[in-house]
Amino acid sequence: MSSQEFADASQPQQHKEDWDAVIESKQSFLNINFKELWNYRDLLMLFVKRDVVTVYKQTILGPLWYLIQPLFTSLIFTIIFNNVAGISTGATPSFLFNLAGVMVWNYFTSCLNETSDTFKKNASIFGKVYFPRLIVPLSVVISNLVKFGIQFLIFVCFYIFYVFQGMTFEITSAVLLFPLLVALMGILGLGMGMIISSMVTKYRDLSFLVGFGVQLLMYVSAVMYPMALLKEKLPKFGWLIEYNPLAYVIETARYLLLHEGKISNLGLLYTIGVTFIIFVIGLLVFHKTEKSFIDTV
Repeated sequence: MSSQEFADASQPQQHKEDWDAVIESKQSFLNINFKELWNYRDLLMLFVKRDVVTVYKQTILGPLWYLIQPLFTSLIFTIIFNNVAGISTGATPSFLFNLAGVMVWNYFTSCLNETSDTFKKNASIFGKVYFPRLIVPLSVVISNLVKFGIQFLIFVCFYIFYVFQGMTFEITSAVLLFPLLVALMGILGLGMGMIISSMVTKYRDLSFLVGFGVQLLMYVSAVMYPMALLKEKLPKFGWLIEYNPLAYVIETARYLLLHEGKISNLGLLYTIGVTFIIFVIGLLVFHKTEKSFIDTV
């Protein structure tokens, strides 16, 4: 080979027309194939089973960790915020009040934390086998429903216990709306998680900030106190909770389960709107990132 031929061969080809074949995604930024997701529903269930079974497979207590975390968290909140700080929970026992908030909050944080690391955690699988990448974050949201169901069962047991201790039984037909609130938390966590997972492919340290940020977010989400308390004690910082959609979901959930607090129709509409916007943005950003993330992850 002459020096001229070698120089020509070493120059990169910059145009698609120079190649014999080009393999690329045929889907546009706005074209998301939901039918393909349905065709891979069996794989979705396999991922759900993996998430539920393998997490605590080699642990001593196993699924009991699903119960230990919310129970101990609620107990600590009761001691610190109710007994020491003197925050009143009305006629509702403090432990039950905190358990209701922690239970709903845990579902959101589980969905957010586990989906925010989707691309980095599953890079080895994504680089070898094709399937709709959206399957993985969806499996996280569904598998966390199983964990939430176990925690909700414990909440019901404590509720019955306190009823026998003299607590007033005030559940109404409005409690049927509770599954919608849980779905709202799951969709919000999924949307935020997809946005963060797309950004983590380029900015790795963002994953560390998520864990720290979620802990701070809990204190302005009315998990361990009524929404009205922050507005009363710190009126200048009331906007922190008024513009937090998570606070309205937790406050409404406590009202449906314990008849404590109140339902803000305007706040719920605001929450639904914010959730829808975040989910759509997350879906589009995730769909765009999955085409090229393997080059940066």
